[in-house]
Amino acid sequence: MIAISKLANSVKPSATMAAGAKAKQMKDSGIKVYDFSLGEPDFPTPAHICKAADEAVKAGHTHYTPAPGIMELRKAVCAWYKKVHGLECEPAEVLISAGAKHSIHNALAATLNPGDEVIIPAPYWVSYSDLVSMTGAKPVLVETTAESKFKMTPAQFRGAVTQNSKLLMLNSPCNPTGTVYTKQELEALVDIAIEKNLIILSDEIYEQLTYGDAKPTCVATLRPGLKQRTITISGASKSYAMTGWRMGWTIAPAPVIAAMNNIQGQETGCPSSVSQYALLAALNGPQECVAEMREHFARRKDLTCGLLRKIPHITFPEPEGAFYVFFNVSAYFGRTIDGVKVTDSLGFCTAALEKAKVNFVPGSAFGQEGFIRMSFATSDEVIKEGLDAFAKWLAT
Repeated sequence: MIAISKLANSVKPSATMAAGAKAKQMKDSGIKVYDFSLGEPDFPTPAHICKAADEAVKAGHTHYTPAPGIMELRKAVCAWYKKVHGLECEPAEVLISAGAKHSIHNALAATLNPGDEVIIPAPYWVSYSDLVSMTGAKPVLVETTAESKFKMTPAQFRGAVTQNSKLLMLNSPCNPTGTVYTKQELEALVDIAIEKNLIILSDEIYEQLTYGDAKPTCVATLRPGLKQRTITISGASKSYAMTGWRMGWTIAPAPVIAAMNNIQGQETGCPSSVSQYALLAALNGPQECVAEMREHFARRKDLTCGLLRKIPHITFPEPEGAFYVFFNVSAYFGRTIDGVKVTDSLGFCTAALEKAKVNFVPGSAFGQEGFIRMSFATSDEVIKEGLDAFAKWLAT
């Protein structure tokens, strides 16, 4: 018998993937499920991006590329950040990877040592804490509240810093809450990070999906020289509906990129050649597709929030970005719903799926018990029918 390593045994399964797999299993057996667990746009990848991939195949771009990505693409990333954010960077400061999750893993592996501490505002994306722990470093979770719109305050941040603190992880717009920090709020956190000599890892994967008055901020631009202590992570999955193409990127100081490239070169080698040419078309091509998807998501957000507000005892801060609502269901804990007593968010979501055929992700997966995450990256019809089924189940 082959013994499993301590590292592998310490890594928890992804709660979002587990939720999606359970719903798919039910669908495959012929059961209709309203699945609100998936963190991906339901739109097809825009046609001009697919065309570029097809042309890349026909042109023979189906072989290995340099491990950090093709030069044209790294230059395109630099040009996009200069145009959109005014951030100056060179190709040597850019690494293309197999999705933003891969980028984060590479960045943490390149900068952390066992015993280092990483400060993470909670709720947080499910993979952050495990990716930190896999390096031997320690995730330090800072609990926020719905009253603060799930934003970590400067006082909370300062109180979490110790002599072992090495890195601050930020995610704005945030998965799972839809929180968007203002420029001023981020500046207050950045100033403490500078004072305490911390690295900042800023996950900006949802930056093109903000609503109303909320605006995205490229953290590396907030202070002179801040780029030298900032690792910016983003990718194509959310803005260009390219989740399956697995394209992410990192902007960081050249020595960090070189270290990440060494790790990537040993682990995976280059990212998909065809996907790189598709991403090149996404960045250099028309951007109307992003605006159109954003408009659809904004309407779906309003629809979702309006329907949720009609359900008794459901509360939440309205999301300002991404495509999730993170709502409080703790008022139902201890109650028996349709013959099932629910006591926590996991039990609540399990019962909702089994009884109402509505699939959510429990807040405990994101470090916040009492809440559940709903994705509105689905059709109006599914939102209406699914939340109707959910409301009827809660009323039983």
